[in-house]
Amino acid sequence: MPESTPVPRVRRAADVTVGDALPSTTIHVDRARLVQYAGASLDRNRIHWDEPFAKAVGLPDVIAHGMFTMGAAVTLVCEWAGDAGRVVEYGTRFTRPVVVPYESGADLEVSGVVKAVDPESRRVTVELTATAAGEKVLGRAVAVARLD
Repeated sequence: MPESTPVPRVRRAADVTVGDALPSTTIHVDRARLVQYAGASLDRNRIHWDEPFAKAVGLPDVIAHGMFTMGAAVTLVCEWAGDAGRVVEYGTRFTRPVVVPYESGADLEVSGVVKAVDPESRRVTVELTATAAGEKVLGRAVAVARLD
């Protein structure tokens, strides 16, 4: 009998408390991933893949797309909630770019804390913190998920 793929467990709002920390994650970003994202998003700006060009316009190196960074960060909430479709609101400010050196790439460190739980609507507000190279790259990153 073939093994079945486990169905992700959707978190219950009744099991969540203000102050709960989500398990943090690290997302590695390299140049190949940026080129893939550029193709998928149709954002082919050279600052995301051409190092001499990025430096010529005053950047320290190639930088990740802001929307890539935003999307990568919210995966923490998607996985924690048990289903990406549970995220009903998400917004952030871009505070610093994620610099992606050719040899080493960059690590995006993401953590989150539950800031509010509404037991009636089962909506949970999570504040995210995203850093790269020790610098905060997103500000006011807040996601709302509707749980079971």
